[in-house]
This record gives sequence, C-alpha cells and structure tokens, in this order.
Amino acid sequence: MEYVRLGKTGLKVSRLCLGCMSYGDPAWRPWVLGEDAARQHIRRALDAGINFFDTADLYSLGASETITGKLLCEMAPREDYVIATKVYNRMAEGPNRGGLSRKHVIAGCEDSLRRLGLDYIDLYQIHRFDHETPIEETLDALDALVRAGKVRYLGASSMAAWEFAKALFLADQRGWSRFVSMQNHYNLAYREEEREMIPLCINQGVAVIPWSPLARGFLSGERTRDAPRPTLRARTDAFADGLYYREEDFRVLDAVVQLAAERGWTPAQAALAWMLSLPWVTAPIIGTTRLEHLDEALATLGARLTDDEIARLEAPYQPHAVLGHENPSPRKAFSSR
Repeated sequence: MEYVRLGKTGLKVSRLCLGCMSYGDPAWRPWVLGEDAARQHIRRALDAGINFFDTADLYSLGASETITGKLLCEMAPREDYVIATKVYNRMAEGPNRGGLSRKHVIAGCEDSLRRLGLDYIDLYQIHRFDHETPIEETLDALDALVRAGKVRYLGASSMAAWEFAKALFLADQRGWSRFVSMQNHYNLAYREEEREMIPLCINQGVAVIPWSPLARGFLSGERTRDAPRPTLRARTDAFADGLYYREEDFRVLDAVVQLAAERGWTPAQAALAWMLSLPWVTAPIIGTTRLEHLDEALATLGARLTDDEIARLEAPYQPHAVLGHENPSPRKAFSSR
C-alpha cells in the first residue's frame, strides 16, 4: 500500500479510502450491509493496508458511524487509522437539526464522537455548503472544535469553487483552521470539477478525495443501454438517476469497457486506474458491498495507463450541468441572505 500526504498536512493516508456509506442499517437503503458483513470488508481493507475510512452522520442516520467506529476500535490501534465523517444534513425534525450553524456543527460533532466511540475525529468535513448560514459562523465553530481537540483536520465536500475559495481565504485572514481536503463529485463520467475546483485545490495545496469514482457503479460495466439497472443498488439509487444514464455517459462507458477488455481488467479497474493516474487525486473513496469489488480496487493500485489510453478514456466526455451539489442561481443565493 502506498501512503500519501493529505494535502499540505503531515497526515499520511492510504492511496484508497474505504467509503463506509455501504455499512449501517439496510432499512435506510436496501443495499446497505449490516455489521457482520461490514466486518469482513473493514478487515480486508485493514489487512491490505488501507488506513483511511470515510463516513457521515447522514449515512443510515448514524448507524454507519456506529458500526464503522466499533469495528475499527476492535481491529486496529487508534493511531493506525484515519477516520473522516461529515456534518450538514438534517438528522431529525426541528429547525436547528441540520445545516452549518454553530449550534448544529458543535452538536453534530459531539453526536458523531459518541456514535463513533472516539475522543477525536481525524477529518471533520462539511457535507455541503450552507447557503443560510454565514460562512464565518461555520468556520469559527469548526476552528473551535480543532482548538478543543475534538477534531484534528477540517475538510469540505461538494460546493462551488468560489464558495470554497471564500472559505479558504477567510480562514487565512482570521487565523482559523482551514480546510485541508475537498471531497468532490468526480469520475470519468463527470469531470466538471476540472474547470475550477481542481485547479483551485492544486493552487492551494488542498487534497482531492473524490466521491463516487466509479459513478455509483455506472462505470462498473454492469449497466447497459438495454438493462441500465441490473443490480439492487442501481434499481433503488434514485440519487444516481439524476447524475448518470445519459447517452453521452454511455459513450464514456463504452470506452471504459473497450479498454478494460484489451487490458484484461474489469471496467471498474479501468475507470479507477484512470482516477489513480491523475496527479492531483490523493485518494478516491471507494464503496464496496462485495469483497471481490474491494479486491479489484486493491489490485488496481499497481496498474499504469499510457498517455494514449488516458486520451481514449477522456475523449468521449461531453460537458454537463453541475451535478452532485446545490448550485443556486445568483438570484436565489442573494435572496437567501
């Protein structure tokens, strides 16, 4: 296993991050695995050298954090793994049970620590940008958590590049802890992040840890134009319906499938090999519900693509609308303030 620095920090993380949304309570999503099955995946990941695990309070409404924290505590010393979780989404009814107000950020962190069974969170991330809370309030609350020793590093997830830039520069201006990572929607079928967000991250030394590097399974090769939803996950993942399945997406998939066949790989390995070839990507976040998929991802770590192969995979891409995070119109953004 290769280990790399998380952005400009001294923290070393594995080249792959295991996403733990797949582990929790099947009542939340029918494809989610319970604790016994999750134990096998986390054990396999640790044995392979993965030390980076990502979850969120939203996943299974807390059950993912509970299972992830319990299993990691059972299987590894605390200093040997890096755990990331997130705050923003509404966890219960009530006007202050979501968002990024000081009240919810601090309460959310305390709730996550309790569920994880930990004294501190390695990487605490805002799951989305809150357009109803001044970013100064959010950054001040996050900085307080770092200073209190409850959080080691701060990260962010999908948002507009100008929003992320504002947060970074405000943190520098006020002397607050700044975001060290960006968990963004990025894969062969969705590359809009290359326009502004990724250049910003490169310039600012921010780690890029993409979510959905296989496009929520779309790039695994199981989806076809005639049978686009052959798996339980595909049939019940309404969020993916708004992200993929366009004809231009299938043309990208065609290129992935063709290259995989030539190299003797699975399509998922070809798509992941492309992701790992990008110098600005720190650690893609992979989610697995089958052990063989985890093994495939691990086997991809040593794969290398030629420049020509990379060009072939990228050639079919067509521009998309912004997908995967809120992108309010200027009028809406102005009126919300």
